[in-house]
Amino acid sequence: MSNKGGCFCGSTRISYDGDAKMKALCHCLDCRKISGSTYSTNIIVDDSSFKVQGTPKEISKTADGGNTITSYFCPDCGTTLFRKGKTFEGKVIIKAGVMDDVQALEAAKPTAELFTEHRVGWVPETAGAQQMKGMGS
Repeated sequence: MSNKGGCFCGSTRISYDGDAKMKALCHCLDCRKISGSTYSTNIIVDDSSFKVQGTPKEISKTADGGNTITSYFCPDCGTTLFRKGKTFEGKVIIKAGVMDDVQALEAAKPTAELFTEHRVGWVPETAGAQQMKGMGS
């Protein structure tokens, strides 16, 4: 499986080496907004293994968990590619849908669901994934 991905228009590319450290769905209100959906599917990797080609724009804000989080997106097409924040210090939170290999979504089956108190009623729990209110502890 390729660990490469990019934005909708192709001008910003990302890649990482090795395996994901965590795979999680996030139901927080911020992830709803940036994904344009009811939750986001995320692949968390070490920052040291992560590379970017191109110059994404960024926007920072206080996240639902109380810490600052920065979203990085393509300056041309607006695709959110990844996020970084103090809560996941030393890690990069990649939006799984930007990965090139269609198997990346199969491989991104979450081990955890975050902010489950915000999950919409018609979205079921993911079998086998730890269910956490907020970021968990």
